[in-house]
Amino acid sequence: MSNKTTFQFISEPSDVNYGGNVHGGSVMKWIDQAGYACASSWSSSYCVTVYVGGIRFYSPIKIGHIVKVEAEVIYTGKTSMHIAINVFSRNIKRKDFEKKTHCIIVFVAVDDEGNSVEVPKFTPTTEQDMQMEKYAIKLMDLRKKIEDEMKPFM
Repeated sequence: MSNKTTFQFISEPSDVNYGGNVHGGSVMKWIDQAGYACASSWSSSYCVTVYVGGIRFYSPIKIGHIVKVEAEVIYTGKTSMHIAINVFSRNIKRKDFEKKTHCIIVFVAVDDEGNSVEVPKFTPTTEQDMQMEKYAIKLMDLRKKIEDEMKPFM
């Protein structure tokens, strides 16, 4: 069972924003699709998005560029999966991709009634995997603090 999913495709004119680049909403849709494919493949279940955080757009994606979206399980709880998403693009005349966007999405696996179900445990095997797991745990702690701060306003 692989913890990684990669999509590649060409950005299309229908993805354009008023500035002539790919619309951020299109990128967010690709992120959600790749994240879902990764989470559902890992869990062998239908999954729902419960958190998307820290979306960072580094630079625009141009129309007609090849886009690569990489999704990777970096941490699992009992029913949840933290998926790191990186979006890259490149001009078709170049070989090297440039990183354009990064974020973390948390999915929960659910059954047909919408109840959460257990997911297979992710066990890091490389130094990079271990660093990514630490990153996910640190982000969980930060999210908890943010939720506590937001409670009076919800």
